[in-house]
Amino acid sequence: MNIINLMNFVLQVSVVQVEMGLQVCVVFLCGLLSLNVFVHGARQSQDIKCGACRALVDEMEWAISQIDPKKMIQTGSFRINPDGSQSIKEVPLARSEGNLLELMEEVCERMKDYGERVDPATQRKTYLRHTSRDGTSMDLSDVTLDSRVSASLKFACETIVERNEDEIIEFFSHETDNVKDRLCSQRTDLCDHALKIPHDEL
Repeated sequence: MNIINLMNFVLQVSVVQVEMGLQVCVVFLCGLLSLNVFVHGARQSQDIKCGACRALVDEMEWAISQIDPKKMIQTGSFRINPDGSQSIKEVPLARSEGNLLELMEEVCERMKDYGERVDPATQRKTYLRHTSRDGTSMDLSDVTLDSRVSASLKFACETIVERNEDEIIEFFSHETDNVKDRLCSQRTDLCDHALKIPHDEL
C-alpha cells in the first residue's frame, strides 16, 4: 500500500468515525428531546386531571349549597319487614344519592366556565372559573381562555365521574371537610402536587 492509498484509507476511517460520532450524538439528543416531551406531556396530563377533579368538587359543593338543606327525602325499602316495620329513613335531599347522581350528570358541562393559569416559577397549570356565579367582575389578567382547555377539562371530568362515581357519592353524601384534597389527592391520586399548593391557588 503506497502512501497515497494509506492516507486515503486513514481519511475514510476518520470520516466514518466522525459520522458515527454524529449519529450517536443525534440519537442521544433525540432521546433527550423525547424524554422532555414525555415528561412535559405527563405533567400537562396530570395538571388537567387534577384541575378537573378540583373544579368538579367546587361545582358539586356549589350545586349542593343551592338546595334547601331542610328539604328531606325518604330512602330505603318500602317493603314491610316481618316485624311490621319498614326500612325507610329520611336524608337531606341535597346529599341524597339520587340528587348527587343527577348533579354528576351535569357537572362536567360547567368546565366551559374555567380558564388556565400557568405558574411562572414551576410552569404547573391550575384552572379557575372565568365566569363568576353572581355576575361580579373577575381579574382574568393571567388567565388563558381557550376552547381546547375547556374541552380537555370536560373530558377529564367525565373520565373522573365515570371511574370514581362511588367515591364521589361517598364523599358528598356526608358533609366532609376538605373534599378536594381527600378525593383528588388521597383517594384517587389525581393531584400529585396539590397538597403542596395553597388552597387559594386551586
